[in-house]
Amino acid sequence: MNPTPPARWWPVVLLALAATAPLPAALTAGGTAYTKRLETNLLAEPAALAATVGRLPAGRPVQIAEVRGAWLRVSAGSAAGWVFAGNLSETKPAEGQGLGALGLSASATTATAAARPLSPAADDYAARRNLTQARDDLNWLLAQCRTFTPAAVDSFMKEQKKGEYQ
Repeated sequence: MNPTPPARWWPVVLLALAATAPLPAALTAGGTAYTKRLETNLLAEPAALAATVGRLPAGRPVQIAEVRGAWLRVSAGSAAGWVFAGNLSETKPAEGQGLGALGLSASATTATAAARPLSPAADDYAARRNLTQARDDLNWLLAQCRTFTPAAVDSFMKEQKKGEYQ
């Protein structure tokens, strides 16, 4: 196996740094936050591999009952559970939009945007921008992701005191 250039590890490093970021001041007990994922899982306990006890749609306001590191115990009506703080926002996302202001449903995606990666123009753009290795980099990253099991990730997070194990 060829050694992998360190530059290809940037997604892993970025995720690790995001997990160690402090919570925004508004995400405190007694505060209100909003779900920012298409579907946010409510977990039985503050752990990434905990059982899912409910789900909330995007933009749903939640009341924060407790904060444990990067985990928040929240409630929305009769639904309650634990959510990783990165799945919540201090402000309500725009209607019908998720992260990065992208449409949440396929019907909100234009045919032009959907077809762009498949066109010869995309290959030409990649060549002009020196992005010809992008597909290889993505395939490498996906192959690396497939080598990790949830148990291995959980073990690493515990050992390194990252995410909810800080």
